[in-house]
Amino acid sequence: MREGSGGFMIKDLPHGERPREKLLSYGAQTLSNAELLSIILGSGSRDGSALQLAGRVLAMSGGPGADLAGYQPEEFMKIPGIKEAKAARLAASLEFGRRMSAAGRGYLPLVDSPSKAARLFMEELRYLPNEVFKVLLLNVKSEMIASETVSVGGLSSSQSHPREVFSRAVRKGAYSVILMHNHPSGDPSPSEADMAVTAQLRTAGELLGIKVADHIIIGDGRYMSFREEGLLS
Repeated sequence: MREGSGGFMIKDLPHGERPREKLLSYGAQTLSNAELLSIILGSGSRDGSALQLAGRVLAMSGGPGADLAGYQPEEFMKIPGIKEAKAARLAASLEFGRRMSAAGRGYLPLVDSPSKAARLFMEELRYLPNEVFKVLLLNVKSEMIASETVSVGGLSSSQSHPREVFSRAVRKGAYSVILMHNHPSGDPSPSEADMAVTAQLRTAGELLGIKVADHIIIGDGRYMSFREEGLLS
């Protein structure tokens, strides 16, 4: 009944209480977060069953697991019993879930306020270790027709060159754009580089007839909008 020093094995559970069997019989929605993660992990180790390892993973984020998207494989590997293969499966499944969530259900999200724009990308950007600069492409109704990653790394005029931003907007027929990037420090206050890049891109947009509707900086659970702060006038 023991799996190394970790205690019980999942096969010791009654058939109807094993995560995989529960999923197949009653659907994934009936499983707890720990049970879902145990299926992703696939098996236990000498340090515990798959369910016990899943519990340790959830404990990293305080319980519910909502913050797991911010963890890298090497952080999962700090948990006893989780090595490269299991860490890779966890990271891949979390990224896949994030992408499917971001893809939505085929409709064009209405982005007519800074809060709506920030809410769409907060969970994607708030945990990243590097700055990622994105451009949101909007139609005349302020619906987002696409989002594009322009650069990864520190924000500068070379990495956010107007041709990189507006070539995408022209190609997609965008009416306006929202600039967006994250601050890994968690503080969304704009830097001098942020101000300079915004001014440069606004000027370029005016020449092309594509309005820069806002520049939003994502921090840890909060954001700063150039539009709301009156920095675009």
